[in-house]
Amino acid sequence: MRATILAVGRHRDPLIDGLVQHYRQRCPMITPIVEVESRKRPDDPARREDEARLLLAKVPAGASVVALDERGRQLTSVRFAEQLRTWRDQGQRDIAFLIGGADGHGTAVAGRADLKLALGMMTWPHMLVRAMLVEQLYRASTILAGHPYHRS
Repeated sequence: MRATILAVGRHRDPLIDGLVQHYRQRCPMITPIVEVESRKRPDDPARREDEARLLLAKVPAGASVVALDERGRQLTSVRFAEQLRTWRDQGQRDIAFLIGGADGHGTAVAGRADLKLALGMMTWPHMLVRAMLVEQLYRASTILAGHPYHRS
């Protein structure tokens, strides 16, 4: 199974990039992060829908879609791993994780999402969400592999 992370905005922080690369190297299911950027002005009301269009255009064919959303479901790491296991056992080859822009996701992403996922009740910087997500994907892979650390 492949986990593709699609994100609005260009990443320029070497500290966050180092953290993302650290977990990507430890978890081969994570593909390189794909970034999209709208050419619409930040104050343009159509920008959010344009970002949604750009994100959805990069989703692998047939992929399950997880939209990172502050109003989404909060899952424990074990429950997140179980959801990935379910998709894997159903023969799902690709999971696409979508990280929206500053104004969240457009309606097209919300309509396409198989799961809306929150990484807690707090608001997180979009660039930091990338690192948190790759860490949770790595953690899920170790849970599914039966790593003893996760058996407490």
